[in-house]
Formats: sequence, C-alpha cells, structure tokens
Amino acid sequence: MDKAVNSGGQLDKFKEAARQLETDDDPERFKDRLKKLVKHKPVEKPE
Repeated sequence: MDKAVNSGGQLDKFKEAARQLETDDDPERFKDRLKKLVKHKPVEKPE
C-alpha cells in the first residue's frame, strides 16, 4: 500500500522532469532530437 502512495509522487517527479526537458509524444520530434545526440559511426567495409 505504501508503494502506491510513493509511486504517485515519483510519477509527478518524472512528469516534471520530462516537462523541463521539453519532451513530448511526437515521434518525428523524438527522431530529430535523437539525431542531434547520437552520431552514427560509418560501417567499415572488410577488405
């Protein structure tokens, strides 16, 4: 029963952190932001 009460507080903290990071549910925006964070390493061709 205590977990249910605590999880509500944790959920609120998570939601607030997500707002501060300006996240949303748009998959295209997610991909755009992900591309800014992650650089794809080119695949080396075997000789």
